[in-house]
Order: sequence, then C-alpha cells, then structure tokens
Amino acid sequence: MLRVDGISVRYGRIPALRRVSLEVGEGELVTLIGANGAGKTTTLRAISGLLPLAEGSITFDGRSIANAPPRTILDLGIAHCPEGRRVFPQLSVRENLEMGAYRRRDRAGVAADMERMFQRFPRLLERLGQAAGTLSGGEQQMLAIARALMSRPRLVLFDEPSLGLAPNLVEQTFAIVSDIRREGTTVLMVEQNAYAALEMCDRAYLLEGGAVMEHGTGRAMLANDHIQRAYLGG
Repeated sequence: MLRVDGISVRYGRIPALRRVSLEVGEGELVTLIGANGAGKTTTLRAISGLLPLAEGSITFDGRSIANAPPRTILDLGIAHCPEGRRVFPQLSVRENLEMGAYRRRDRAGVAADMERMFQRFPRLLERLGQAAGTLSGGEQQMLAIARALMSRPRLVLFDEPSLGLAPNLVEQTFAIVSDIRREGTTVLMVEQNAYAALEMCDRAYLLEGGAVMEHGTGRAMLANDHIQRAYLGG
C-alpha cells in the first residue's frame, strides 16, 4: 500500500532523514520506534506532505505522492493524527469533527460517520458543544483520533498517541488503535512506548540518527539484543 524509498529530509542544511525506506502493507499495523530526534515524526510529516523531500520517493497504491500537497494526500486516503493531539482549541467538539470531514461532500455519509464516532467515543457526545481546549488530555486524544477517522482514511498515521496520558488511558488508546486496524484501516504509528508498540504491531522499524537501523516483525524486534538494551530496559 505505502512504499517509502530512500527519502531524505533536511531542516535547512541539517539532515533530519537519511535515505529512509519502509513499507506498509494493506491491513498492517507498522510502528516506528527510536529515541527523541531520531526522525520518526519527520517521517510521518514527509509522508503526509507537510515536509518536502530532498531525495527519494513515496508511493501510495502505486501512485507517487512525493511532495504532493497535503490536501491531495488526504483525498487519496491518508490521515495524520499528529503528536500532542493538536485539536482546534476554540472550536467545539462537533466543529473539530466536522473539520476532519471538510474535504468530503457526502453529507449523509458524514452524518453517519459522526454517529459512529459517538458510539466509539461516547464521552465526545457528552462534550459535543464544549470547546475542545477545555477537554481533558484523554478526551482531546479521543477527539484527535475521531477527527482523523472522519475523513474515512485507508491509512492513518498516528504520532505518539499515548504521549502525556495517564496509564489507564494509555491502555485504552492502544486498544482503540488495535480496533481501528481490526476494522480494516491500515496503521503506521510512531510510539515512544517501544514495548507496547512492538507487542501490538505486525512489523517495526528502528530509526536512529535519521536512518533505519533495524527492521522486522514485532516479535523479532522484541527479541533483538540492541533494542532490548537501548529501548526496553534490559
């Protein structure tokens, strides 16, 4: 479904990604792990068109999306749920969800998807008219995930979905991501909680210094000596 081939990204003259390659098959849950500054978020931002490529290619269903406008990438079926939730704080919960569907023209479908979001996240229905900036961290994460799903994506890019959440909400968030995948949506996820991410994923890539250093199945990566020492505490 998604193929990233030898991409490099620079911030000015500073290299952020060095010829990163990865693949995500349809229906898979693939995760990117690594330390802060390793290039994980940069990879997602490059895929979703928020950062230009210095070199390399990105294809989605065989179609090149390298340096395409973000709106084009969204229309093709890739949604980005960014780090730090990034809800529109002054807009209501309903308005945030509507923003997730702003490229769609099927009003009946949007209304049906809105109802599905309320079934999945009943707390959002309780907060429907409330400004998103006044929600708790967990509620904002629910809203950010629901907003991404309102575009009816085929592939969702999750950037640190558990960041800053209480432990019970971390488990709930990972369960939601797993449910999304089981329902047929492909997932590429960046996650600092390497153990949880590797347990739930099909395959994983380890980024260090802007380059892919290891890749394999989640089970194989959990057993990798370097990953155990550097990222799993032993």
